[in-house]
Amino acid sequence: MTVKPDWLRIKAPQWERVGNVKEILRDLALNTVCEEASCPNIGECFSVGTATFLIMGPACTRACPYCDIDFEKKPQPLDPTEPTRLAEAVRRLRLNHVVITSVNRDDLPDGGASQFVQCINEVRAVSPNTTIEVLIPDLCGNWNALELLLQAAPEVLNHNTETVPRLYRRVRPQGNYERSLELLQRSRQIAPKTYTKSGIMVGLGETDAEIRQVMADLRAVDCDILTIGQYLQPSQKHLQVMEFISPDQFAAWKLWGEELGFLQIVSSPLTRSSYHAEQVRELMELNPRI
Repeated sequence: MTVKPDWLRIKAPQWERVGNVKEILRDLALNTVCEEASCPNIGECFSVGTATFLIMGPACTRACPYCDIDFEKKPQPLDPTEPTRLAEAVRRLRLNHVVITSVNRDDLPDGGASQFVQCINEVRAVSPNTTIEVLIPDLCGNWNALELLLQAAPEVLNHNTETVPRLYRRVRPQGNYERSLELLQRSRQIAPKTYTKSGIMVGLGETDAEIRQVMADLRAVDCDILTIGQYLQPSQKHLQVMEFISPDQFAAWKLWGEELGFLQIVSSPLTRSSYHAEQVRELMELNPRI
């Protein structure tokens, strides 16, 4: 068994603030990926009043062996009140930047793109100055659905590549590496003003060379932002951690990513897809899309 190193120790959160966020989420009957996916940063994010909203869930139609989101429950019909409730949470929390993600909904013709659109529109209606990031599944390669979603003009389109191609069959068996790259490439073509973003988790047996190749592949499709973080095993039934990567290696990937031309790269053991996502507002000021 791989022993968790000291650098993965998490600072205790301010539980009073955490409780306030949880109270709002419960009052509005909303899910967060922070809770459903057992994110290690939940205390830090909740304590400063931020959360990544999980829509169309919490049941997922895929069974990725690294993920703690439930796939055994049957997905429910879309709730037409969910976008309004989400927008109300954004208003109550006074969010400057909101991240909206979802479970995979392969049972829906558009993969849930229309629900993302409704959420974006409702947030804009009540909080027009809030920047919006959507962290989306691959939509099963439905590019018409992707175009529909991008017409709502989120500031950031995030789609995670998750791992290196060699490990896809084991780590992401229902995903497709080339399809994920194509989604990001098409997003830039369809909506050139929208910033594109992706994420990789490490510690599953990949090599440094493979990680660098994924980074190069992402830059080849003009991906703007990248997150790299350590995979942590949610439970005994999930994939085991093969290696805990040192902070020095994460720092090296960050430097490499800057050389490749990423506008922003967040690389550390506890980095997750939406960790410090609000920093994109500064990026937008420094690198405006006209």
